[in-house]
Amino acid sequence: MSVKTALRVIEIIELFAREKRPLPLSELARLLDAPVSSCLALIRTLSELGYLYETSRRTGYYPTSRLLAMAQRIAHNDPVRERVYPSLVALRDATQETVVFAKLTADRRVVYLDVLDSPHSIRYVAVGGEFKPVHANSLGKALIAVLDPADRQAVLARAPLVRYTDKTLTDIVALEADLTLSRERGWYLNAGESINDVGAIAWPVKLNGEYYAISVGAPIYRIAPNQHTYAGILRAACTALEQAG
Repeated sequence: MSVKTALRVIEIIELFAREKRPLPLSELARLLDAPVSSCLALIRTLSELGYLYETSRRTGYYPTSRLLAMAQRIAHNDPVRERVYPSLVALRDATQETVVFAKLTADRRVVYLDVLDSPHSIRYVAVGGEFKPVHANSLGKALIAVLDPADRQAVLARAPLVRYTDKTLTDIVALEADLTLSRERGWYLNAGESINDVGAIAWPVKLNGEYYAISVGAPIYRIAPNQHTYAGILRAACTALEQAG
């Protein structure tokens, strides 16, 4: 029950983020597909702790700034993020494109640890905490490329490689060939393999003995002609981070 309750609290937070408006108890329960009684108990607890407040009896509840303050406090004291954040900002400013910092999870998925949005109105949009498959993601390619070959084969053979677009590589031999080409040219590429018309380049970076990866993502029409330039800036940023210790 404690795990289920914790999951429900996260679902409530994500629901407010998605809806972007106050929610009455009855609507909140409906959107969560949960009993009103269980939602009421959670809402009361979160309100007593200062994370929610009642905007009015008619419009319902909405998060207070306490949640933002706690999130900012946590983010500002992340030792890895503190080390890489200035480089991520510089990379975003140099390319004017969305920059993502990521790592492999224990179950070998890509998890986005931080996302810095492009200033362009038409841009690649991502959210921290998102999970992505390794085979159709530039970050995933960069991260599995540094694995021991046997470990990489085990990761790729664990489940069928899902086809997201007609450009997705779903054959392990073809994917291995793509990884070899990427290492030689100096960047790992996602050219519309997960989302049509969206591309990204990535490169791995080793920090404190752990591998992470950084990507630059954008519409393909901006990524394609700038691959060499972005890759040079990206590799330089990764090298500087590694040399900084």
